[in-house]
Amino acid sequence: MAKRDYYDILGVPKTADDAALKSAFRKLAMVHHPDKNPGDAEAEKKFKELNEAYQVLSDPQKRGAYDRFGHQAFEGGGQGGPGGFGPDFASSMSDIFEDIFGDVFGGGGRRGGGQRGRERGADLRYNLDITLEEAFKGKNATIKVPTSITCDACSGNGAKPGSKPKTCSTCGGQGRVRATQGFFSIERTCPTCGGRGEVIEDPCKSCAGAGRVTRERTLSVNVPAGVEDGTRIRLAGEGEAGMRGAPSGDLYIFLGVKPHGFYSRDGADLFCRVPISMVAAALGTEVKVPTLDGKEAAIKVPEGTQSGKQFRLRGRGMPILRSKDVGDLYVQAVVETPQNLTRRQRELLAEFEKDSSKETNPESHGFFAKMKDFFGGAGS
Repeated sequence: MAKRDYYDILGVPKTADDAALKSAFRKLAMVHHPDKNPGDAEAEKKFKELNEAYQVLSDPQKRGAYDRFGHQAFEGGGQGGPGGFGPDFASSMSDIFEDIFGDVFGGGGRRGGGQRGRERGADLRYNLDITLEEAFKGKNATIKVPTSITCDACSGNGAKPGSKPKTCSTCGGQGRVRATQGFFSIERTCPTCGGRGEVIEDPCKSCAGAGRVTRERTLSVNVPAGVEDGTRIRLAGEGEAGMRGAPSGDLYIFLGVKPHGFYSRDGADLFCRVPISMVAAALGTEVKVPTLDGKEAAIKVPEGTQSGKQFRLRGRGMPILRSKDVGDLYVQAVVETPQNLTRRQRELLAEFEKDSSKETNPESHGFFAKMKDFFGGAGS
C-alpha cells in the first residue's frame, strides 16, 4: 500500500514554512494523541503518521531529500524512515511534546536538578481596617498572621537534623522520567520524588518532612498617608514559606477605610454637611468646622445663603498617595427649618411672611409667578 504524502498528512502545502508545519502538527497531535483516545487503534495509527511526517519535514536536510525523491529517499534502512529513525528521534520528539502538550500530558517544562518540586510558597491576604483619620495621617500597624514558616529544626530541607535529602534513584535527580511508546517517548514527573529530584529517607519530626511549620507571625505594616479603601500593600517574602527551602510567597495587605461619622470621601476630596439656622443663613454668620488634622476651618456664610450652598476650602482634604498634593474640603450648608415654635415666634414669622416680597424671597416669588403665567396661558 502506497504511503500517504507527508504534506497531506499534516494538511499543509509544500511551500509551508517551519511555523506553519509546527502549528499544523500541534493541532492534529492534540486530536489524535493516544492519551486522548485510549484503546483507539486508528487514532494511534494517525498519530504515528503525524510524528513520522513532522520528524522528516521539520528537518531541513530530510525535507530537501523528501521533496526531491519522495519516500524513496528513506527506503533501504536509511535514517528517518519508518522503523529507521535516527538515534536522536526520541529526544527531539520529547522536546516537541513538552512544547505542545505542557501540563495536559504531564509536561510543564524541563526542570533539572529537582527544581520542579520546589514550588514557591503561596501568597497570603490580610484584611486591615483603618479609620479615616488614620488614612489621613498614615500609621504603623502591627498585625498577627497565621502562616507557614521555614522549619528551624531542619532549616527547611525536610530531613532529620544531621541528615540530608538524597538524590532520587529513579530519575537521577532530574525530577522527570522518560516513558517510551514505540518509536516516540514522553517525559513525565517522577512518581518516586514527585518531581523534586530528591527523596527524604529520614524526615524531620518537627515538620514531618515538609520543611515548614505553621506559626503566628507578628509583622509591622507601614500604612502611608492618603490610602483609599481597597488599597493593596505588598510585603515581599512575608507569605507562606515554600516547601523544603523553596522561596516564600508574598503577603498582601488589603486596606478597608471605615465610614466616618462626619465626613464622606471622593478620592482626595472630603465632603461634609453643616446645619445652619434659618436666621443665621438669612443674616450671615461664621461657622467653624473641625478638620482631620485636628484643627478648625472657619467658613464665612454670607447673608441670604440658601440650603445646599457649597463652600470650598482648598488644600484641606486628603493627602494624595505618593504625591505632595492635597485634595479639597467641601462644606455644604443645610438651612434648618425651625420646629416646636412658641406662640410669639409664630406671630413674628407670620408677620414676616405678610411683609415679605420678591426682594426678600426672590426664588419663591419667581417660581409662583411663572406657575401663574403657565397655567393662566394654558387655560386661555
